[in-house]
Amino acid sequence: MPTATTRTIFWALLLFFACFFVWPIISTVKTAFTGVHGGFTLSYITEVFANDLYRRGLANSLNMAVFTTLGCLLVAIPLASIYVKCDFPGKTILNSLVLTPMILPPFVGAIGIKAILGQAGALNSLLISLHLMDPQHPMDWLGSGQMTGIVIMNVLHLYPILYLNVSAALSNLDPALEEAAANLGCAPQDRFRRITLPLIMPGIFAGGTITFIWAFTELGVPLVFDYDRVTSVQIFNALKDISGNPFPYALVVVVLVITAMIYATSKLILEKGNTGGGGGRATTGRSMIQLPPKLAWACTAFFSVVTVLAVMPHFGVILLSLSNDWYDTVLPHQLTLSHYFGALGHELVLGSIANSLKYATIATMADLVLGLAVAYIVVRTKIKGREIIDALAMLPLAVPGIVMAFGYLAMTREGQPFHWLMLGENPLIVLVIAYSVRRLPYVVRSASAGLQQVSPTLEEAAQNLGCDPAKTMWRITLPLVAPNLIAGGLLAFSFAMLEVSDSMILAQQAVHYPITKAIYSLLSTLGEGPSLASALGVWAMIFLGLTMLGAALILGKKLGAMFRS
Repeated sequence: MPTATTRTIFWALLLFFACFFVWPIISTVKTAFTGVHGGFTLSYITEVFANDLYRRGLANSLNMAVFTTLGCLLVAIPLASIYVKCDFPGKTILNSLVLTPMILPPFVGAIGIKAILGQAGALNSLLISLHLMDPQHPMDWLGSGQMTGIVIMNVLHLYPILYLNVSAALSNLDPALEEAAANLGCAPQDRFRRITLPLIMPGIFAGGTITFIWAFTELGVPLVFDYDRVTSVQIFNALKDISGNPFPYALVVVVLVITAMIYATSKLILEKGNTGGGGGRATTGRSMIQLPPKLAWACTAFFSVVTVLAVMPHFGVILLSLSNDWYDTVLPHQLTLSHYFGALGHELVLGSIANSLKYATIATMADLVLGLAVAYIVVRTKIKGREIIDALAMLPLAVPGIVMAFGYLAMTREGQPFHWLMLGENPLIVLVIAYSVRRLPYVVRSASAGLQQVSPTLEEAAQNLGCDPAKTMWRITLPLVAPNLIAGGLLAFSFAMLEVSDSMILAQQAVHYPITKAIYSLLSTLGEGPSLASALGVWAMIFLGLTMLGAALILGKKLGAMFRS
C-alpha cells in the first residue's frame, strides 16, 4: 500500500510536470490556434504549408535529419560491430576516443569547420600549395554546399549516440544464435542481414530516434553556417517580432507534431520488436574474433580515421583560438594564448560563465531531487499512475528544445498565469526550469539504475528496526545510489552548461547570456570576436570533456542508456 508520503511525492511530481512540461506545450499549441479576435483558427497552420518559404524550411529540416541519421548509421554500425566482436590493437583507447565528439556542442565545432573549409581556409590553402587548385578561383565548399556541411557536422557530433546504443544491443545479443546460423552454412553477410540486424533493431531505433529528432531541430550549426532555410532558424529569426506574430508558434506546433509522430512510431516498432522474442540477453560468453594481423590493423585504422575526422572541427576551433592571423594559410602564421586570457577578461564572457554556472547549478540540484523522487516512485512503489510519471520524466528526450523554449515564452507572456516567472526581464527562473526539465531524463535513468541494484530488503530491515522512511532514505538508500546520482548529475550539469535552444531563445539581454549565447554573439563581432568565441568554446570543451569522463568512469558501459528514448 502506498504511504501518505509516497502519495504526496507522486502528486507533487504530477503537478510539476503538468505546470512545466505539459503546460508550455499547451500554451504553444493554444497560441498557434488562436485567431486575432480570440477564436479558434487553422489559418496559421494552413499558412505554414501554403507558404513556400516555410515548406522549403520543413523539407530542408527533414532532409537534414534523414541524411544525418543515415550518415550516423553508416558510421556507428560498422564501428559497434567491430568493437563488440573483434580484437584489434588499441581497442580500449580507440573506443574512448571515438566518443570525442560528445565533448563539444556541434555549433562550436562548426566554427572550426568554417575555418578549415572556407574559401580562404586551410583546405583550399593546402590544395593551392600542392597546385591542385587555381588560387584565382578557390572552391566555395560552404557557399554552394551549406546543407552538406551541416549534415557532416551533425554526423560527426551525433554518431556516438547510435554507436553507444548499437554496441549495447550487440553486447546483449546471444552469440549462440549467430553460431547456430554459421553452423548451418550461413555466410557472414547473410548472418548479419538475417540474424543480427533484426535482433539489434530496437537499439538502432532507440538511438536513431534521438539522432533524427536532434538533427531535425538542430539550431546552432545552421546559424553558424548562415543557413536560414531550415525551420529551426526560421523560428529563431521570428523572435524579432514574436509579440505580434503567431506564425513561429504555428511552425513550432508543426515541428512538435512531426517529432511526436516519429517518437510514437519508434516506440511502436520497439514494442513490437521486444515482444517478438529471440534476442534476449547472452546466455553464453562471446568469444572475440581473432583477426589476421592485416585485418586487425585495418580495424584500428578505421577507428582512427573516424576519430581524426570527428576531432577535426575541434582541432579547427583550437587553432582558431590560438591564432592571430589564420587566413589563406594551411596553419596559422603565429600562435598565441592571449585569446584565452582575453576571453576570461571579456565582460560578456565572464558574465556568461557566471550565468551558466548559476543556471546549471540550480537546475542540477533540482534534477537530483526530482530524479531521485521519480526513480523512487517508479522502482520502489506500486502506486497507480507511476508509469505516467516515468513517461513524463523521459519525454523531454523526444520533445525538441526549441519547442519547449517557445512553450516557456508563450506561458510567461504578459497576461499569462506564469508571467511572474520572468522576474521582469531576467530569465533566471525560466532557464533553470527549462534546463531542469530538459536534462532530468539523465538523472532519472541513472537513479533508477542505482535503485534497481540496491536490494529493497536493506531498506525494509532498517524500517523493521524502527528507522522511519525519511531516515532510511537518507542513511541507507542515498549513500548506496550516490555514485549513480553523481554520474547523472554530472551529465545534467554539463549539458545544461552548454544548452543551445533554451539559451538562444530565452536569454534576450546580454547581461543574462549563458555561454552558448555569448559564443554566438562573439562570432558576429568584428576583429577578434571569432577567436574569443573559439577560446570560450575550448574552455567549454575542456569542461564538458572532464565531466563526461567522470560520468563514464562511474557508469561504465551504462553510459549509453542515457541516450535512449
